[in-house]
Amino acid sequence: MVKKERTLPLFDEPPVVETVLGVQFVPLKGFSFQHFGLFWSRIRQKYPKFIPKPPLVPVVEDFEGKLFQKPKFSISLSENPNDIRGWYLNAPETRLIQLQNDRFLYNWKKVKGDELYPQFDTIQPEFKAEWENFCRFLTEENFNHPELTQCEVTYVNHIEIEKGWKSFGDFDKVFAPWSGQFSGSFLPTPEKITFNIAFTIPQKKGRLHISAQPAIRRQDGKEIVKVELTARGRPSHSSLSAILEWFDIGHEWIVRGFTDLTTVHMHKIWRRQK
Repeated sequence: MVKKERTLPLFDEPPVVETVLGVQFVPLKGFSFQHFGLFWSRIRQKYPKFIPKPPLVPVVEDFEGKLFQKPKFSISLSENPNDIRGWYLNAPETRLIQLQNDRFLYNWKKVKGDELYPQFDTIQPEFKAEWENFCRFLTEENFNHPELTQCEVTYVNHIEIEKGWKSFGDFDKVFAPWSGQFSGSFLPTPEKITFNIAFTIPQKKGRLHISAQPAIRRQDGKEIVKVELTARGRPSHSSLSAILEWFDIGHEWIVRGFTDLTTVHMHKIWRRQK
C-alpha cells in the first residue's frame, strides 16, 4: 500500500502525553459482566491488567438543539453490576482499552514521562486491530455488529511552565489568541487562566472542543497547563472504513487546531518540522 504524503504540521518534540481513539454505539443488549471477563481472556496475554471503572455517559454532538448546551464527559453511578467500564492495560500501562456496553476506546499514554509519542500513523492501525478483534468477539458471542453513533479523537498535552514562558503573565507567548492586554491598569498579572472553546467542523461533521487548565503533574510535581483537544462526530456509517475516515478528519482538526492556537515561539521549542 502506498502511503499518502503527510501534509499536516509535524513536531519532533510535541507536548502530547495521551491520545484516545474511540467509538460510541447503541448499547449492546445483553452485554453483561461475564462478557468483560470473556473478552479479557481473549486479550489477557497482551493486556494483563483489568480494572473496573464507572461507565461514561453517552456524548453526542447535537446540531439541532441550543447552541450553549455544551456536551460534557461525566461518569454514571449505577447499582447494576453489569453497568461498568472495563480498563484493560498492557504491562507498562502505556496502552489501554476502555470498554463498556456502548463505547470502545483505545488509549496511548505516557507513564514515566520519557516515552516517545508514537504518532497517529501508528496509533490508528493499533485501534483498527483491537476494534476488529472486539467485533469478532461480538460475532462469536452472537451480538450484532455495533451501530455507531459517534467517533472521537482526543489529544492531551502538558505545556510546562518555565519551558519557553515563566508565568500566566506570559500566556500570550503560548497561545496566539491571548493578547495579555487589559483596557486599564487596575488588574495585576493573572495567577491562573482557564478556557474552553468549541468549533464546528464544516458540513456539521462534528465539533472540535479545546480546553486548558492549570495543573500540577503527578509524576514530577511540575506546574503545567493541561490542554485537551477532542474532535467528535458521527461517521457516515458503521463500517471500519467510515470510522477510519472520520478519525482522519478528527486528527487533522486537532493537529491544525493546536497549531493555530499556539504560537510560533512555542513551535520552535517543540521543534516544528512542517
